[in-house]
Amino acid sequence: MDFDPALLRAFVAIKETGSFTRAAERLHLSQSAISHQIRRLEEQAGTTLLVRTTRRLTLTEDGEDFLRHAEHVLNAQDALSRRFETSSVSGTVRFGVPENFIGDGLPPLLTRFARQFPAVRLDVTVGTYLDLRAQVDADGLDLAVVMALPGSQAGGTVLRETRFVWAAAQGFDFTGDAPLPLAFAPAPCMHRQVAVEALASSTVDWRVAFTSPSQQGLRAAVLAGLAVTALPLGDLEPGMVVIDGQYGLPPLLDADFRLIWSVTGKTPAANTFGQLLVQMSESSSI
Repeated sequence: MDFDPALLRAFVAIKETGSFTRAAERLHLSQSAISHQIRRLEEQAGTTLLVRTTRRLTLTEDGEDFLRHAEHVLNAQDALSRRFETSSVSGTVRFGVPENFIGDGLPPLLTRFARQFPAVRLDVTVGTYLDLRAQVDADGLDLAVVMALPGSQAGGTVLRETRFVWAAAQGFDFTGDAPLPLAFAPAPCMHRQVAVEALASSTVDWRVAFTSPSQQGLRAAVLAGLAVTALPLGDLEPGMVVIDGQYGLPPLLDADFRLIWSVTGKTPAANTFGQLLVQMSESSSI
């Protein structure tokens, strides 16, 4: 049986984006068209591939097996197309991204770009917000995702909005008999800056109990119940809870992730990658 590649792409897009709506946006189709394609694919396969409820979308056991074969077919087809198609976009894209922006949506984007523009070399740097901004300013990166605070004159294009929260382990136990233990990265660090400036206007007695330049190290300290930290809401991990307002902790700032460019960074290749990043952020895929 020959499966229509368009149907296979719709199926893979649904799995990668997690919803019919976002898959439709990625493929520039209506949601009803995507639903129709999946019905046709399941009719051809003779089995149910997806189970959709009002709250989640999952693959059946047959769907998981079908996905592996579909990806193999599409990868082979894309490789054949790249072999005999010359892309008008070439060069190098120097892209910077913070660790906490990578998530589940960015790797598929990088893969998609590499497949679509094989003549472009993509150099990715993972760093802190402040370091990435400095590299963009020094023309060491063409474009980067950074975090901006209210009134910071950050410029660029807003990709995703967030807010800072106070986070602790679910079983965090603090009696108030000693200063509140906090976990921060060494200065300069935006998370630390937001927290310390807020604490300066409060009456909370606090101390730095854990310091690590690694976000994973800080999260480990929080999950172990050693300290409280300040982080963007989207960075909460299982086992963490928001404790805003507890122990006298002051409210924290809103923030957003932005795409910024160097002075010379808008080459055709970098501009194409940046447009793809913005499009995927608008469809909530990252």
